[in-house]
Amino acid sequence: MKTAQARVEDTRAVGARLDVFLADAMGLFSRSQARIRVADVRVNGKTARLSRKLKLGDVILVEYADAPPVCALPEELPLDILFENEDVIVVNKPQGMVVHPGSGNPTGTLVNALLFHCGELGRNFAGETVRPGIVHRLDKDTSGVMISAKNPRAHEFLAAQFAARKTRKRYTAILRGCPRPAQGKVETRIKRDPVSRKKFICTESGGRIALTYYAVLRVFTAPEKSGAKEASLYAYAALRPRTGRTHQLRVHMRHIAAPILGDPLYGRQDPFFSDATLMLHAHRLGIIIPGETELREFTAPLPARFRDALERLQSFSPR
Repeated sequence: MKTAQARVEDTRAVGARLDVFLADAMGLFSRSQARIRVADVRVNGKTARLSRKLKLGDVILVEYADAPPVCALPEELPLDILFENEDVIVVNKPQGMVVHPGSGNPTGTLVNALLFHCGELGRNFAGETVRPGIVHRLDKDTSGVMISAKNPRAHEFLAAQFAARKTRKRYTAILRGCPRPAQGKVETRIKRDPVSRKKFICTESGGRIALTYYAVLRVFTAPEKSGAKEASLYAYAALRPRTGRTHQLRVHMRHIAAPILGDPLYGRQDPFFSDATLMLHAHRLGIIIPGETELREFTAPLPARFRDALERLQSFSPR
């Protein structure tokens, strides 16, 4: 059993359910796991129900069980392979696929697929049961280029380039809004949101430095909706992260008032694209692969959701 303690200090958490606070603010487990893993929880020293609504200054003490161990197993899943040799495999990860198993996603991940496709992967990384060969990640809802190592030597070679920021990453995005100026950079510190552990925020202190370069490729103006104060702007943009913080591009675009269209965490409901999913695609990755000295560039074509959205935006008046 483990124990954790926290105090309700942020006004945004006032009125929240206890199980939501345990999941989002304390980040201990998902809300659905609370009933399974919580052995005892007390608020201000008294046993409390998970449905209890919290007040400012409440002190929570929770005793909970460890998560069951996760071990990735081979699964025959489709892979869109862009390149492969004896050291590395480069794939076009589809939107909706999680990179490796974890809480709530024990199967159906990219790692499960790689373990099946690359028969030696599990043996080559015998001590790694969850992320064999993985050197970088994409969010579940982000599609595009990912490279993975097939052996420890290749893993070390690739990981060193990511750590030294020697890779070249280019993402394509559709933004709800238009950044000003049309080209620029966003440099902030990013840390986990203290109220919602699933999200990250820009901060003036703490956190870690994050740097993103962006360029607006085209701007579209949607027809004015009845009652709207102004027309809706959309931007087709290229994003180049120089650091690799979790949710970096999504947080930075929101920070400059142009959130990524369809972003369920950092965006907002859109009247023209109410069914849009995250419009963020890892379009290109430049990296040196083991045994070579020159940078290779791998490209994942735009997925159907982008082509469909751009076709619809084309019907608006371009600016």
